[in-house]
Amino acid sequence: MKVLVTGGLGFIGSHIVDACVGRGDEVVSVDDLVSGKKEHANPRAPNHKVDISDAGELGKIFEQVRPEIIFHAAALARIQPSFENPGRYFEVNVIGTRNILNLAKKFGARRVIYSASSSAYGNQDAPVLREDLSLTSQALHPYGSTKRMGEMLMRDKGRITGGPETVCLRYFNVYGLRQTTMADGPYATVIGIFLGQLQAKKPLTIVPDGTQRRDFTWVADVVRANLLAGESSKVGDGEIINIGAGKNHSIWKVACLILDASPDTIPEELIKSEKCVMAPPRKGEIFSTLADISKAKELLGWSPEISFEEGIKTLKNITSSKLF
Repeated sequence: MKVLVTGGLGFIGSHIVDACVGRGDEVVSVDDLVSGKKEHANPRAPNHKVDISDAGELGKIFEQVRPEIIFHAAALARIQPSFENPGRYFEVNVIGTRNILNLAKKFGARRVIYSASSSAYGNQDAPVLREDLSLTSQALHPYGSTKRMGEMLMRDKGRITGGPETVCLRYFNVYGLRQTTMADGPYATVIGIFLGQLQAKKPLTIVPDGTQRRDFTWVADVVRANLLAGESSKVGDGEIINIGAGKNHSIWKVACLILDASPDTIPEELIKSEKCVMAPPRKGEIFSTLADISKAKELLGWSPEISFEEGIKTLKNITSSKLF
């Protein structure tokens, strides 16, 4: 197939590119290199340095490629920076998504798979997050709001109004190779930060109070969900589907796994030993995420294959870190 991957040099997008190339697709990437990295490029998938909020330049790529399938992974990510520049988040995450859908319709793309975010749930009282939960009128931050708007566009500009088939995959805390690290700034993902601090022989920084729980999802599992969403005959009308592990873990447990400490180690011991230090709280973060993934099993035939413990072990082996 002819495949277009937006954000194709980013963390998740580059893995999608590799998977599509590996199965024999003709793949083209679009990435403006704001957060994407040249070293993530696949030599068999040329990248066009285009801002997806620029409809004119993006249209030239669509006219040239005429993709059948679009994996739309491009976005301005991270919660905290969205408070500083909400207008730019709207331009890229909302206007850019609208541009993708308009051009997909114009040039006859069959399906668009959207990289949505569990941030769209906001702060829910429910212990498990299901796709049919009522959402608050305002998300906790501009990032979550813009990703939610992207989901709405997928429905409204999709097949029900003569556009392409669409499906939205709500990711939960994706981690793995090529994830953001301390080198990418202060708002990197927690696992990337912890591994970088371990490598640098520095204490792990714990945002108060460390009992927050997250549903961490291995990136290869997320990629497999995307490929299945591109093929399934059970989706196409803007369905929203959780993609998570279906299990969550406290930040203290993450720290213990990174440090090779016993999971029974109490936080006070880690702080006293100076292996962990407390850090300032981060604006806009919620206490817990946990995905109900029954819909992914039903519509995509998908469930995660890599356990959290296995994923952390893989990352530690690759970085060749030593416990300090």
